[in-house]
Amino acid sequence: MTHAVSKQSSGLDQLPDRDPEETAEWASSLDAVAKAAGPFRAAYLLRRTLEHADSNGIALPKLLETDCVNTIPTLAEPPFDGDEEMERRITAWNRWNAAAMVTRGSRFGVGGHVATYASAAWLYEIGFNHFFRGKASDGSGDQLYVQGHASPGIYARAFLDGRLTEEHLDHFRREAGGHGLPSYPHPRRLPWLWEFPTVSMGLGPLSAIYQARFNRYLHHRGIKDTSRSHIWAFLGDGEMDEPESTAALALAGREQLDNLTFVINCNLQRLDGPVRSNFKIVQELEAQFRAAGWNVVKSLWGSAWDELFALDTTGALVRRLRAVPDGQFQTYAARDVAYIREHFFGADPALAEMAKVLTDAKIAECFHTSRGGHEARKVYAAYRTAVEFKGAPTVILAQTVKGWTLGPGFESRNANHQMKKLSGKEFRAMRDLLELPIPDSKLDDDLVPYGHPGPDAPEVRYLQERRAALGGPIPARRIHPAAALPDPPVKPFEALAKGSGNQEIATTMAFVRLVKDLMRDEETGKRWVPIVPDEARTFGMESLFPTAGIYSPRGQTYDPVDRDQLLHYKEALGGQILNEGITEAGAMADFIAAATSYATHGEPMIPFYIFYSMFGWQRTADQMWQLADQLGRGFLIGATAGRTTMTGEGLQHADGHSHLIASTNPAVVAYDPAFAYEVAVIVRDGLKRMFGPDAEDVFYYLTVYNETKPQPPIPDGVEKGIVKGLYRFKEGTAPSADSPRLQLLASGTAIHWALEAQELLSADWGVTADVWSATSWSELRRDALSCDAARLGGEDRIPYIVEALAGAPGPVLAVSDWMRQVPDQISQWVEQDYSSLGTDGFGLSDTREAVRRHFGVDAQSIVVAALARLAHRGEVKPQTVQQARERYGL
Repeated sequence: MTHAVSKQSSGLDQLPDRDPEETAEWASSLDAVAKAAGPFRAAYLLRRTLEHADSNGIALPKLLETDCVNTIPTLAEPPFDGDEEMERRITAWNRWNAAAMVTRGSRFGVGGHVATYASAAWLYEIGFNHFFRGKASDGSGDQLYVQGHASPGIYARAFLDGRLTEEHLDHFRREAGGHGLPSYPHPRRLPWLWEFPTVSMGLGPLSAIYQARFNRYLHHRGIKDTSRSHIWAFLGDGEMDEPESTAALALAGREQLDNLTFVINCNLQRLDGPVRSNFKIVQELEAQFRAAGWNVVKSLWGSAWDELFALDTTGALVRRLRAVPDGQFQTYAARDVAYIREHFFGADPALAEMAKVLTDAKIAECFHTSRGGHEARKVYAAYRTAVEFKGAPTVILAQTVKGWTLGPGFESRNANHQMKKLSGKEFRAMRDLLELPIPDSKLDDDLVPYGHPGPDAPEVRYLQERRAALGGPIPARRIHPAAALPDPPVKPFEALAKGSGNQEIATTMAFVRLVKDLMRDEETGKRWVPIVPDEARTFGMESLFPTAGIYSPRGQTYDPVDRDQLLHYKEALGGQILNEGITEAGAMADFIAAATSYATHGEPMIPFYIFYSMFGWQRTADQMWQLADQLGRGFLIGATAGRTTMTGEGLQHADGHSHLIASTNPAVVAYDPAFAYEVAVIVRDGLKRMFGPDAEDVFYYLTVYNETKPQPPIPDGVEKGIVKGLYRFKEGTAPSADSPRLQLLASGTAIHWALEAQELLSADWGVTADVWSATSWSELRRDALSCDAARLGGEDRIPYIVEALAGAPGPVLAVSDWMRQVPDQISQWVEQDYSSLGTDGFGLSDTREAVRRHFGVDAQSIVVAALARLAHRGEVKPQTVQQARERYGL
């Protein structure tokens, strides 16, 4: 049996052909060209025809790939706005010091990377000298996402500029003493320099897109004019394999974010080998970005290739460059000329003829070093095109050689990412290649020196003058001292403090109501940034649609289907809500941009990102670490929380562990409030801590529930306990003077099970139980750990958990809708007999009552567990436990 080869339909067969004869004539003309001049000529004519049609406004689908040539021909390059020789010397010093810093650090075994910056040096230097705007003018400047492994080059430039000393460089990756340099861009570790953490690969490109989008959001809402801010994201071609790297390309294209440029360093190498050994990564990326609506600029070949392209009258060279896979091209970069003549030029008779007129030196130059990313004028032309292009974001695909200028032992070698130092011989060769005035007498094989021409040298003056003209040093992170927000209005908090009377409301709704009221405040209301990944109605946020509006750079160009309803879907250019569709990663990137606006733009914003709690820390915890590293501030809201509260949804929606994951992040202040008034107290405290005059670099995580309950009014004097993490909510009434006693600690929705258990213990078994609301297990632990550390230093401090439970009679039983490890965080500081109940294991679908019985956390199960602890202590008879089990059908 034979099978016909399928072909993709263009859809034209579904359209009527008004003139089949004319169509046949066009097809015949194409056949004739292909027969007479070859298929390459036919393809060339078709592409030129498409370009002509596009220039005349004839709408046609775009070609996704172009040939393997530079987008900007040499003759079309703009004049270079600078002293190219001076910039070459600056780049040479930076190359040297980056390699020296990592090599010197290898004495301590701390590692480092030299090959990435070596390939990308000109990509950064052209930006620093001509394009990257600092913060001195409007306070924002450009936002720069530096490729993590290139950090030694950025430190080297800061050293040349006078912002770092030799002592700093000698403490690269040695931070424990307090004056070292972090390995990668880490704002929390070096907050005056770095703005954006990028080395968790894939998160940089995703964040850059949403930062560009957030800049537009601020501008369209009239909060700050960010029209001059440009986002530059420096990425590796291997990094583009991360799903997050390309996850939001369509968003950037769709919203025409021409304030964004990706610079992808296409050195064709991953960390261990070729990026696309059997394919071509540049062509793949071009198609991907073009399909997403980006402007693509390819800067592949250096000027040495001009002679080769001029000789290519048949197109054989272009065809060969397109056919050679990246793995083979890397081999050419590392092999001798004879190999290249045989395997590259020898593959085509036309190329073999071309090779006869090319010298060995010319071939070596082209294949070993001449790349678009290594030439100042090529990079400058690409950048100039990017900043002047309007209507779409730009990606620059700059081809380089990984490890360039480091010598043949590094250049294009698969292992160069793991090579941490150069030998004395290699440094001498590098010195000669870069033409640096470093004498042999200073080149010690054991300790290569740093190089600096002097603070008054022409190179340093030139560098500083260029930066002054562009608005000051970059990268640089600035904190604006006037960023504190005024106190929020009291009335919204008082509304929750009063309770709900007979009305049952969920804590999720309580939070949304609170924020909705706070958003009405004239002073601070505009600074709230509601973020939700599509399911706003699930969280009761549809009431915000018509009042706050959903942000869209297009406004609303259609009539919404629910326009006649009170809570209709309203998009607006000045909309306040960021409704991201089904992308938690995108929503987190939104949150990071808003949460760090106080530093990036000097405009403090108050983001709250509300999501299914299961799809927060489990799905995007890496971005939450990125948020912490970037010193972000705001409220993460894990809604529909708990493992048993999401009725019917089952395993994938049943979160019993997000608080445990959150507890691993030192920047997180996590709470599991039980009542609406607790939500109010916690949010008010968070606003003060994060946006008050003594703002802290923390962010809050609140879990709220979709289970409706009557909300009680706030008891007197509990605010401190709510913030600290624990207070006694309801004291038990003793049935008799000698009745056994115990303490029930519960968080979130579990407090309702504990309160029911309190009644059962008293009525059925004569046991007195006090019920405590544990608003934050992790804050209790954090306080206790701090006290332990203080005592080791000679300071006598008592943990709050010890102080709160001091003298409380009986054992302590902790219960929550989380796995037992969450409340067990405090066990070692509880002086009483301690045990816990929780929802360990996988979730399942059923009613709340059935699932809680399954996990053994319902009121009856709490009673049995409490009696078991009392029996163990000899305070009730052992048979009482079995009686209780039988009575409650356990």
